[in-house]
Amino acid sequence: MAIDPGISKCGVIVADISEKKVYEAVVISSHQLLKYAKKKIENEKNFQLLIGNGTSSKNYIKNLNKLVPDVIIAEEKNSTYRAKQRYFEIFPLLGIKRFLPREIFILNKNLDALAALIILEDYFQFKFDFSDKIKTKTWLK
Repeated sequence: MAIDPGISKCGVIVADISEKKVYEAVVISSHQLLKYAKKKIENEKNFQLLIGNGTSSKNYIKNLNKLVPDVIIAEEKNSTYRAKQRYFEIFPLLGIKRFLPREIFILNKNLDALAALIILEDYFQFKFDFSDKIKTKTWLK
């Protein structure tokens, strides 16, 4: 699991490293992160937790270490900015849309999960594909 921590919301990616596939990409409210992570950890045998070192990460790391003793802390500099670029790699503009400004096709509130993907890909130094059965959700409360 990779987390892009934030004050009001967090981007979360659940991926299988051996398959290089993302199975879940969600944006959740920050106060739900620990509950969400605990549920995921209970359902998995080999679980690694990776969190970006940005906004308010220290509080999350302290609490997540209670669930997983060896939380991996990763650099997240420019992850949200780079998530915009990655968005268009995953969802390329086709047809006439290619000639319009790219910014009108993306909402910043939806970038948190992709920022978590950037953190994950930077840490493992390879790109992940998306599973055919991917679960996506914005703003789990």
